[in-house]
Amino acid sequence: MTQTPNLPQATISMRGITKVFATDEMETHALRGIDLAIDTGDFVSICGPSGCGKSTLLSLLGLLDMPTSGSYQIEGHEVSGLSLSEAAYIRNEKIGFIFQSFNLIDELTVFDNIALPLRYRRSSIPKAEIDARVQACLQKVDMTHRSGHRPNQLSGGQQQRIAIARALVGNPALLLVDEPTGNLDSKNGDAVMEMLCELNRKGTTLCMVTHDPRYADMAGRKLHLLDGRILDADGAPLQHPQPLRQVAP
Repeated sequence: MTQTPNLPQATISMRGITKVFATDEMETHALRGIDLAIDTGDFVSICGPSGCGKSTLLSLLGLLDMPTSGSYQIEGHEVSGLSLSEAAYIRNEKIGFIFQSFNLIDELTVFDNIALPLRYRRSSIPKAEIDARVQACLQKVDMTHRSGHRPNQLSGGQQQRIAIARALVGNPALLLVDEPTGNLDSKNGDAVMEMLCELNRKGTTLCMVTHDPRYADMAGRKLHLLDGRILDADGAPLQHPQPLRQVAP
């Protein structure tokens, strides 16, 4: 297995990214020539109608899937062709995820849910360091008093706070956020968004998918997707000055 790069910061560069889902009967072009740059400290929102490619783009950014063609670089290192194990290593070490459905494990305490990503690190982390990092993240989301509870004993807003703490515990270079307020009422949704904005103000790099235009507007940069393309301010697809790389047959 080739050595995976050390990626201390999140400078994301996508060039000519396409994603095609193919069956025997048809091909679905989910993304069509995406050019995207995310610098350290950015807060980028991605919005657009259902089926426009938002979730597909987020999956590629998070190395949950690989593009059909194009270049994806993190800190200058090409990652679009990594093996599953190499992609999983970078994902666990450098990328944090916050999901609409929280994805917490009810059999584990809040503390153990947050600690889980650290315990799956390739290099062992001392228990004392894990404990300290979990406690620090609990303090960030104001949930220290719930560390011994189970997720199903918490409200939706509290569960999302725990999900944020779990995403932060690994000190990720990039935080990917998928509809973070989708299962919350407006009060809790506003509180979660303010927490994300505060994290960004303190330097966390965020890329968020949302259907809510109010929350999309909170980002420093707002991207619109339509039919798998990023649109410019006038609603026209961005043009590529260079041809896309072709996939070998």
